[in-house]
Amino acid sequence: MGRLDGKVAIVTGGAQGQGAGIARAYVAEGARIVIADVAKDEGQALADQLGPDAHFVQHDVSDAASWTAVVEDVNTRFGPVSILANNAGILRFGDIERQGADEVELLWRINQLGCFLGMQAVTRTMRKNGGGSIINASSVEGLAGMAGCTAYAATKWAIRGMTKCAAMELGPKGIRVNSVHPGMIDTPMTRVHGGDAAMEFGASKVPLRRVGHPEDIAPLYVFLGSDESAYINGAEIAVDGGVTSTHAFGG
Repeated sequence: MGRLDGKVAIVTGGAQGQGAGIARAYVAEGARIVIADVAKDEGQALADQLGPDAHFVQHDVSDAASWTAVVEDVNTRFGPVSILANNAGILRFGDIERQGADEVELLWRINQLGCFLGMQAVTRTMRKNGGGSIINASSVEGLAGMAGCTAYAATKWAIRGMTKCAAMELGPKGIRVNSVHPGMIDTPMTRVHGGDAAMEFGASKVPLRRVGHPEDIAPLYVFLGSDESAYINGAEIAVDGGVTSTHAFGG
């Protein structure tokens, strides 16, 4: 308890799945948070559950103006933002021959552009207040390839690359930037692609023989948001049960 005392965080995609797990862990460790998500009902319900240290805002990560409004809200409501959990993202599978350009662009706008705009939006506040921590959600598909994931993986490799560049650029300003690379995690976003059968198949490919859960991801976000990770910058950390020890899921 108390590892994030005095910290103020934005958690994008925080209404459910991994984001909700991060939000719960942050409040439990003493942070005050804004849950930023397009899912209004789920986000507000979670904020109500977590109490006065949590607030929900409806937020489109692909909209620069929405980012400006969120950061201003956080700074006014809780104080200067010191942690950005850039967690929002979507998953779409598609064959190269058949996946439409509109879906490819949607993946780019939410996953990649949303991540960039988030870093851009919090940098000024963090710089003026002595630094901060930005945690970008990539994926094991940002470390290795898998068939049917070309467009999705492109965004996750991009996040990995942006993280490295941002770590170099923002490090001298006291802002650390790291990427997290989850494997198959049991969330609504993954369950929509096959339900229990997909979870069972995924578990069979993991050395630990189980899929992950949001509770497996959240502790890393706590660590990277805390002062315990003060000398970690530009890192890429896989939380995947060992999948990328040799190959990704398609290997």
